[in-house]
Order: sequence, then C-alpha cells, then structure tokens
Amino acid sequence: MEPSVLLLLAVLLSFLLLLVRGHAKIHGRLPPGPCPVPLLGNLLQMDRRGLLKSFIQLRPIWEKYGDVFTVHLGLRPVVVLCGTQTIREALVDHAEAFSGRGTIAGLEPVFQDYGIFFSSGEQWKTLRRFSMATMRDFGMRKKSVEERIKEESQCLVEELKKYQGAPLDPTFLFQCITSNIICSIVFGECFDYTDHQFLHLLDLMYQTFSLLSSIFSQVFELFPGVLKYFPGAHRQISRNLHEILDFIGQSVEKHRATLDPNAPRDFIYTYLLHMEKKSNHYTEFHHWNLLSSVLSLFFAGTETSSTTLRYGFLIMLKYPHITEKVQKEIDCVIGSHRLPTLDDRSKMPYTEAVIHEIQRFSDLAPIGTPHRVIKDTIFRGYLLPKNTEVFPILSSVLHDPQYFEQPDIFNLQHFLDANGALKIIEAFLPFSTGKRICLGESIARNELFLFFTTILQNFSVSSPVAPKDIDLTPKESGIGRIPQVYQICFLAH
Repeated sequence: MEPSVLLLLAVLLSFLLLLVRGHAKIHGRLPPGPCPVPLLGNLLQMDRRGLLKSFIQLRPIWEKYGDVFTVHLGLRPVVVLCGTQTIREALVDHAEAFSGRGTIAGLEPVFQDYGIFFSSGEQWKTLRRFSMATMRDFGMRKKSVEERIKEESQCLVEELKKYQGAPLDPTFLFQCITSNIICSIVFGECFDYTDHQFLHLLDLMYQTFSLLSSIFSQVFELFPGVLKYFPGAHRQISRNLHEILDFIGQSVEKHRATLDPNAPRDFIYTYLLHMEKKSNHYTEFHHWNLLSSVLSLFFAGTETSSTTLRYGFLIMLKYPHITEKVQKEIDCVIGSHRLPTLDDRSKMPYTEAVIHEIQRFSDLAPIGTPHRVIKDTIFRGYLLPKNTEVFPILSSVLHDPQYFEQPDIFNLQHFLDANGALKIIEAFLPFSTGKRICLGESIARNELFLFFTTILQNFSVSSPVAPKDIDLTPKESGIGRIPQVYQICFLAH
C-alpha cells in the first residue's frame, strides 16, 4: 500500500478517534511555532524528505521563534532545540529536568520504556549506574578495551588479506569487528566472521537501522496509533528485534545454567547475580530490563561505530590526498613493525582531526534521541509541562556555523589550528551531552582510532569508482544517517 494512501487512512481514523475521545490539551506555555492544521499538525509545512530536513527548514522560515520552537507531529507536540548553546543549556544546565527519554514510535512496542536506553527516572538511574560500573569492570579492569580492539584489528587485517585487493562491500566486516567488542563485554565471547548465526544477527541490525531511518518510519512517527494496524516497516522492525531478543534470551539461559556467584564473567552474569540477591531492593533488576538493556547495548555498540567506519572509508575514497597524509603520519609516529596504541593518539593530530571530521560530517544521529522533561520545567521563559517531548537536533550542533566555517563541507580545518594541532570544539557532540550522553562513548572513540589506523597502516585503499563520482549523500537520513552502499579495495602494503 502506498505511503500516501496510508497517510490518508491515518488522517481519517485519527479524526474519528478525536471525535470519540476528545483531544487532550497540554497545560503549559510551550514555545511558539508554526501554526498546526487540525489533525495533521505541521505535516503540510514539512519537507517530504523527512523530519531532519523539516526541522532544519522550519528554523529559518520561522526565524522569529529562534532556536527553541514547537512542532506538531500529527497530534503530538514536540519542542525542538537547535544550536550548540541551546542544546547545552537544556541537556547540561538543566540536565536533571531533561533526563527523561522520549518516544521512538518504531521501537516503543518492543522496548516499552524498559532497559538502559528507553527507561526514565529511578529505573534508568539504577540501570545506568549498574551498566557503567559493569562495563568498566569488564571493559577496563579484567582485560582492557584497548587490548580487545587490537586483537580484533589483527583478525580484521588477516581477513582483509584474503581478498587480495578485490573489491568488497565493507558493511559486514565493519559490523563484525565493532560487534565483537561489545559482545565480549556483554556475552563474554566473540564470534567468528563466518558464524552464520552471528552474520544473520548483524544483517537484522543493519536492516533495522536502515528501516528506522527510512521515510516510512518518519511518517510512522506522526501517526503510530493508527498506522500500527497497517503493513509497513514498523512490523519488520518488530520482527527483527524480537528475533535478536530470542538469541539474547537463549544466551541468558545459558548464563543462568552456569552461574557462579564467585566468578561473574560478563554483563549478563553480573546482572543475573543482582537479580538473585535476596537483599536487593531494586525492582529494576528483572528479566525484561535485562533483555532490553542487552539489546540496546548490542545494537548500539554494533551499528554506531561500524556505520561511522563505513562512512569514514567512503570519505577516504573520495579524498585520497587526505588518506595519504594520514598514512604518512602513521608511518612517522607508529611505523610498520608494531600495532597502533591509544598512546599514539596524542601524537597524531592530523589523524585525530580526520576522525573528528568524519564523525561531524557523517552526523550519525542527526535528530538526536528524543528526551522528555521529567517535571514541569521553565526553559527560556516557557513552561514545559512534565512529560513534554524534546528533540535536541544534534545535526544543528555538528553543522553550527558559529563553530564550523564550512559546516556542509568535509574540511579538516574545522579541527586543526594554524600550527597543525588538534582544536577542541565545544560543538563537537557526536555522542550528545548531559546525563544521557552515549554510555559507550569512550569505547567508540577507542574503536574508531585503533581500527582506522590499523587498517591504513596495513592497506592502501582504492575504489572502482573515480573519486569525483563518489556520492557522500546518505542513503537514508532519519533516526540515523546511513551511507550509500559501496565497494572498496584493500591493497596490502
């Protein structure tokens, strides 16, 4: 069924529901915004290419509203925050008030406000404290993340050599290496690159991330209460995630069968021990929070870094002169006879600037993850009632012209000063900021540096397509930004 037909049905059914139930008014003084049309909200004023384009276009069109305005997604009002200072003021200066999690309609039926990513309030605080402590234990103390990444890097190098420079799509190999890092922490094991079940799970995650970022999922955000009854991407997303949950559930049962209170070996073991403590008064430690938290960590730990690497190497193919300069710095600082280490990072400002600019330009989570105020909150003179949804548009930070001279162009001078040193920019917030900053930020930063440098230490890269013809326009841009599918040749030095 065509999206336009679904949308028409959604509008008609919404009208009927409105007549029956009435329309609940939000009491408060929300920021001004474009005048909504009954039932449709601001749909008619939005860009057909999606929510991000719409929010960015709404900002200058209604310039009088500034960087804080209200947009109606169907019957659902959301407060949109744009710009570095605005988002920092909300998520840092008013961190507690803005610490609730908003709704992603395509994921809500699966997670249902559970787990580390989608919970709020005391449940979220307890799960976050536990998750941070446990990931620190199994990511840093037992065996450092650095050593894990270096081992995985070597496995990747050996795998890439097998292709002997033949063109390949790097999607699943990049997924394998990033997923194995989080798998070692969460499941206590890594997987072979030929493991069929593992590859199937990676494919499900890739499909899901693509579907979540599709235009259909963005339309679904407007009328989820009605569109959920019709076929569409939301049903495939649900099927995919439930299949991954089945795998996680089987792993949990295996852990439970071999549970040793004296030797917790990973995230799942440690969580199960918390569940079994008779003196434990935290009701947050239950089975569904475990499954939802593991799914969140598994999914995010795989897709975020792998997509950034995939975008990064596409950019390197587009700009081979930048790749050559990175390799010269690698030769100068590291050489060819030892593995890159995290200590090398401070001596490699050019490479660091490249990775920073890749993260800024790729703009992986452009809309940001929705927040929700957990209490009535005064912000910029407006009263945001408790449970008001807030969209901090991270793309408006990573493309903020006050900090980046050419925000829409890949330009290393954004992060290099006149002396070639790395510049620290407060608008560099690819992991968001505040209390709900990405839990795996440090792991992701380490992965990007070590994987990126190890690959370029061992291989030259080339494309079957001429650099001028390489398209950096994302294939999908919604919840996430996903690069075009491409082929790359890794030529061993």
